[in-house]
Amino acid sequence: MEILIDLAYIVASILFIFGIKMLGNASTARKGNLLSALGMLIAVVATVFYKEVVDYPLILAGLAIGAVIGWIWAMRVQMTGMPELVALFNGFGGLASVLVGWAEFEFGKNTDPVTQIAIYSAILIGGVTFTGSFIAYLKLAGKMSGRPTLFAGQKAVNAVLFIALLALGVVYVMTGSAWSLYVIIVLSLALGVLGVLPIGGGDMPVIIAFLNSFSGLAGAAAGFVILNKVLIVAGCLVGTSGIILTIIMCKAMNRTFGNVLFGGFGAVGGATGKAVEGEMKGISIEDAYYALEAAQNVVFVPGYGMAVAQAQHAVKELGALLEKNGAEVRFAIHPVAGRMPGHMNVLLAEADVPYEQLCEMDAVNPTISQVDVAIVIGANDVVNPAAGDDPSSPIYGMPIINVHEARTVFALKRGKGSGFSGLENALFFRENCRMIYGDAKETITGLVAQFKG
Repeated sequence: MEILIDLAYIVASILFIFGIKMLGNASTARKGNLLSALGMLIAVVATVFYKEVVDYPLILAGLAIGAVIGWIWAMRVQMTGMPELVALFNGFGGLASVLVGWAEFEFGKNTDPVTQIAIYSAILIGGVTFTGSFIAYLKLAGKMSGRPTLFAGQKAVNAVLFIALLALGVVYVMTGSAWSLYVIIVLSLALGVLGVLPIGGGDMPVIIAFLNSFSGLAGAAAGFVILNKVLIVAGCLVGTSGIILTIIMCKAMNRTFGNVLFGGFGAVGGATGKAVEGEMKGISIEDAYYALEAAQNVVFVPGYGMAVAQAQHAVKELGALLEKNGAEVRFAIHPVAGRMPGHMNVLLAEADVPYEQLCEMDAVNPTISQVDVAIVIGANDVVNPAAGDDPSSPIYGMPIINVHEARTVFALKRGKGSGFSGLENALFFRENCRMIYGDAKETITGLVAQFKG
């Protein structure tokens, strides 16, 4: 039986690897997700047959309850709620690792230093992941301010907490004392809260990727605690892929990870760049239609506003009508657009936008000056020209989609307020930019009606 279980774990690990590989391409991402899910199912079923498993009714009840909750949650969640759902899933993974470490300490038989190090790692990483992800969820869901929460001496407090956790880890590994482990649990939970509070909404894609990595590392540590091979493999895959994604996100923002964690981007009273001169100029849907009807090259730049309005299907329909009218249509996707990595790709894939029309920032920018009309749908920082021409701006140096170089820009926006990061967008004041105020879905639907009318 143990040989069969190990073989099942090998198959599951292979499915995980191929599944993650397939997630790297929009055309195969859905199959990759299903492949990884199949691998997890095989791993869970194989684990149930371990001889150490004695309480089958309790395990089966847990599987059934978890499957029902997961199914209902996944089916009911809106695409606008996907980032906070991912944050919660990361947090639950961290909490599971904390519980595994605590259970092994209370009821396990292994007291060797290696096991104690694994217990300490699972609890430390899992605790930070759990509470940090919960704070990220609250910010993404709008249940607390998306701006950084800062207070005097915050960095010093976090540093003291971290040093205390390291010292307590040494104490626990050397003595195995219960008091040290319980203090580690409390402090790790506190560090997760205090670590994410100073991170602003504009940095959420980075922190979501980082917490995803942490949930994987916590799972790997839990695998070492209970000596489960497939949990170690899966945790390492998630941990390393999450770290790589975090680095990609930071590069896309031209910022170091340390700056994301400790910079307090978007804090009240922080740098906001030079004052923007001029005024925003509005345009009606009818006038926008005439410009689009004559356009030969159109680029859509989606942002979180498209997700909020659930406008992706209407956008896809407008793109198809523009193509029928003879225009070349592309969708320019910035790596940190939205509230989580790949957010815009998921939305457009849901609307069955052709994969060949999805373009990365570097593929669009060289020809953006030849674009007749660029339509910005709820994006802010990723198209803000202050990133290139305002050294005093917090986002200076950040690579953006250079839509300000297009011949005409239509910016779809609910009002005149700043974006989630709190920065004023200089693009909206440019001579070639016109604002179309209102709900993005209604605006796009109105343009569709003009083409059909």
